[in-house]
Amino acid sequence: MSELQHVRSWEEISADFLTEILLKKNFQGKVLSITSEPIGTGQVGENIRFNLKTEGDMPKSIVGKFPAIDETSRQTGIQLLNYQREVFFYNNLQSETAITTPNIFLCDIDPVTHDFIILMEDLAPGTPGDQIAGCGVSEAELALTQLAHLHGSMWEKTNLADDNIVSRGGKDQTPTGELYKALAPGFIERYHDALASTEKNAISDLGSSIHNYLADSGGAKTLIHIDYRLDNMMFGGPYPLAVVDWQSCAFGCPLNDVSYFMGTSLNPKIRLEEETRLLKHYFDTLKNYEVTIDWVTASDLYQRYAPAGLVMAVIASMIVGETQRGNEMFLAMAKRSTQMMLELDSLGVIS
Repeated sequence: MSELQHVRSWEEISADFLTEILLKKNFQGKVLSITSEPIGTGQVGENIRFNLKTEGDMPKSIVGKFPAIDETSRQTGIQLLNYQREVFFYNNLQSETAITTPNIFLCDIDPVTHDFIILMEDLAPGTPGDQIAGCGVSEAELALTQLAHLHGSMWEKTNLADDNIVSRGGKDQTPTGELYKALAPGFIERYHDALASTEKNAISDLGSSIHNYLADSGGAKTLIHIDYRLDNMMFGGPYPLAVVDWQSCAFGCPLNDVSYFMGTSLNPKIRLEEETRLLKHYFDTLKNYEVTIDWVTASDLYQRYAPAGLVMAVIASMIVGETQRGNEMFLAMAKRSTQMMLELDSLGVIS
């Protein structure tokens, strides 16, 4: 029986309900009472920390994820299969991957209403990465290490290509390309005063080549996160780094994730200084899984996927509910990715 028959929103979570769920996960004791508080900066989901008063061997807190309250963001999550995809990841793929993720206590979705609930390990006292501020070299090394563990452990798992939820290799990307072209002018208008003329031109120029960019690049494929950025990472706490938010995962080119992370999360000056060393670190970690990519091929794909963060920023910013932090975040992602795209002449490759 689906747990969603008993609970459909975070307000309906009770001490008795959590006791029942945690006992099924081999905890011993009882949840006596709970308090709750919103956490995180999710764009298409709500994250709630439940602080538990307990007796026996029970966690002192857990985190729940639920559909967005904002109706625009909720409908975006439904239409893009974000909710279905994240539940599918935790229920079917998490145990196969070598990347560090939180332990899951409950993961369920109603396929009709799209209500979902994910109850997971609280990663406190870890701290989330800050997409706006960016990260340093040590954080980037941790992130690329975990990324290599994800990619290496799922390398060429061709069964992923057969599953509709995560397979995008054979999917027609024309609608995504048309969406970018339709939304880019609005993005430029919204952030007009904060964008340099070269950035505005690059955002527009990418629209002319967007279908070439979205075409299958060929080569080896693996499970990729798609939205591998700092806001979806927890540093410290139970683990050096844990990765969350699997709503966009797909079977695709590994360098998509690498370029996306490097372009959105590092200050451009640091990226330029450390780029070669950080990429080598990623490839060296992949070798633990007997995976090798020749440097020329990898460099070409890294260059090709430099616009990844820009594409995400333009589309996502215009189809989810608008917030001040969201605006700052999407602008930072777009500016950093655009600079990387221009420095690598990515448009010259994909045009």
